[in-house]
Amino acid sequence: MGYYDAEKAIRQRFDRSAAVEFGFAARLHSVMSRIGFYSGSFDPVTLGHTDIIARAARLVDRLVIGIGVHPSKAPLFSDDERVEMLDAETRAIAAAAGIEIDVVTFSDLAVTAAHRFGASVIFRGLRDGTDFDYEMQIANMNGQMAPSGQTVFLAASPEVRHIAANLVRQIALMGGDVTPFVSKGVALRLATKAKSKQT
Repeated sequence: MGYYDAEKAIRQRFDRSAAVEFGFAARLHSVMSRIGFYSGSFDPVTLGHTDIIARAARLVDRLVIGIGVHPSKAPLFSDDERVEMLDAETRAIAAAAGIEIDVVTFSDLAVTAAHRFGASVIFRGLRDGTDFDYEMQIANMNGQMAPSGQTVFLAASPEVRHIAANLVRQIALMGGDVTPFVSKGVALRLATKAKSKQT
């Protein structure tokens, strides 16, 4: 075998090995794809919510957003309306991050729902020290119930740290301007809701 024949044989063997390695890596990635879970009432979806969602989307392969549904609570927006709202608000985020974002509802514990949807990471947003103390307690209890899962805290960006959905609702229902706190689409939905409440 000449020099060039030997070189060709080595190159072919390397190419086959690389192809096998790449195929194995692709299969491993599909098996080990990381799923995140981010839950809340999202009544309404605020810029604070989408800030956390956009940053969480960069850390996982798939993000499940869970809307908590509780029979004892009477939200401003129905379950279906909140699903529609989140679908609309996260479409661009999913495209930019190159991942799939699913919006679901759940009525049990968030840690139970996260496990049911295959999530290994639970994301929680933090606005201040009060949030941190509360979320640390929840994270520790979740860790006891589901040791295989992890809670990841994401500090809210300074420009949205002050936003709270319950205050946004109050402002909207009293005829105030909510555009600094929500997207244009959500602001329109809030205006429509406020008008229907007045008639």
